Amino acid sequence: MTDKPHDYCGIFGVYNHPEAAVLTYYGLHALQHRGQESAGIVTTYYDINKGRYVMPMHKDFGLVLSVFDDSKIFKKELIGRSAIGHNRYSTSGSSKNPANIQPFRVHYRNGNLAIGHNGNLTNARQLRERFRDEGVLFQSTSDTELILHLISHSKKETVVDQVLDALNQIEGAYCLMILTDEQLIAVRDPNGFRPLALGMIDDSYTIASETCAFDIIGAEYIRDVEPGEIVIIDREADINQKPKSHFLKPKEGTAPSQCIFEYVYFSRPDSRIFGENVDKIRRNLGKHLAKEHPLNEIIKYNSEDKRPIVISVPDSSNTAAIGYAHESKKAGYDCKYDIGLIRNHYVGRTFISPGQKSREQKVRTKFNPVRGVLEGRSVIIVDDSIVRGTTSRHLVDMIREANPLEVHFLVSSPPITHPCFYGMDFPDPDELIANKFDGNTEAIAREIGVDSLRYLSANGLVSAVKEANNSHHNYCTACFTGDYPVPVNFGVEKEENEIV
Repeated sequence: MTDKPHDYCGIFGVYNHPEAAVLTYYGLHALQHRGQESAGIVTTYYDINKGRYVMPMHKDFGLVLSVFDDSKIFKKELIGRSAIGHNRYSTSGSSKNPANIQPFRVHYRNGNLAIGHNGNLTNARQLRERFRDEGVLFQSTSDTELILHLISHSKKETVVDQVLDALNQIEGAYCLMILTDEQLIAVRDPNGFRPLALGMIDDSYTIASETCAFDIIGAEYIRDVEPGEIVIIDREADINQKPKSHFLKPKEGTAPSQCIFEYVYFSRPDSRIFGENVDKIRRNLGKHLAKEHPLNEIIKYNSEDKRPIVISVPDSSNTAAIGYAHESKKAGYDCKYDIGLIRNHYVGRTFISPGQKSREQKVRTKFNPVRGVLEGRSVIIVDDSIVRGTTSRHLVDMIREANPLEVHFLVSSPPITHPCFYGMDFPDPDELIANKFDGNTEAIAREIGVDSLRYLSANGLVSAVKEANNSHHNYCTACFTGDYPVPVNFGVEKEENEIV
């Protein structure tokens, strides 16, 4: 609806806590922005009557609040002191197939096993063909199921060794949360595409895609899970207060390449990912945007009594807009950051209007301009990205109705020109507005109805991130540059394994 790249998934886990399922529920609620198609929680406990471990599970389509809308789920169903949870946005496997809702849970020769996955496997097609030739029956069309088959087919003895064996056969972007009868295992791929953090609450370890999930439950952030790290949390870790770690070696010729779009758009601004606060990074993106595109080179008209205003497209570009306005004023350009668009937070992604079903109507349902702020002023709109440009056009039309003096559009990232194969869901390359107009910013500006359009350069983006986060790891910029750090299978369709 907002014409943005869609996110992948959010994962959360907690080990040996009396309120494991409830904490996971709140963690998933904080990670709701990472996936809104479905949600699920799996717990584990030893059933005395059955004389074995069992893994209760509850999952369904919808938001966390609707999937877990009955308190009895936590009191009578999701029993146990350890749990993992998953919010899904589908990048592999149909979003309409209930078999694809995670976490996945299986029973095999070593007991029970559940898994939640954030990311995409780039060698999924080869693995699926191999298993198909071996006569394996698939229950889902998600690439996550392939990891379960790799674990169950391993000839190794222990669960940890089986997991290690499986991980050495997969490629691509993945953060995994694996729950066994007695362990919580967290994995981050050797390239570190996706964020994953380790925390602690009441002397119990917890792991989440973003630290905002720790904040909601009052957990303490300890550190990031390192690229290629496999964290084993079990009773020994509880006693020694230090989980064991194994490390996967990156593929030859590759190195850690964290997804830079996490900083641009995906992660919540109150999260700490890749070792730094997202809010700090986004302000720095706005700062570099102001350096590359000074206000005096943009504004054509000057109102004697009204300063130019800088507005954001709420909420993901709020701090980048603040950074741009602050740096512009620091450089001596008189401007003001203001609230020019109001967002209706009660409109979900699945909103369907009863009458007019056009994208324009949906945009008007979600955003509304503040006419008194915009009228008679030079308006600088700061947004984090433009994908197809359709939503941008409707927003600009709405702003024009408020009679501004002029309207300019600044983007705190470079033009998106290439698809992502590591867990982001983009439109086809031909649908990307930057490709449609062959990178001609003047033509794109005319298409979305603004007086001018300017992007942050690819070098400016990387410089802004590295300036604010002195990390020794590099970043993946494939969606802007086409430079893919891990080999990919071009032409793989999201729903290519569906049979109906």
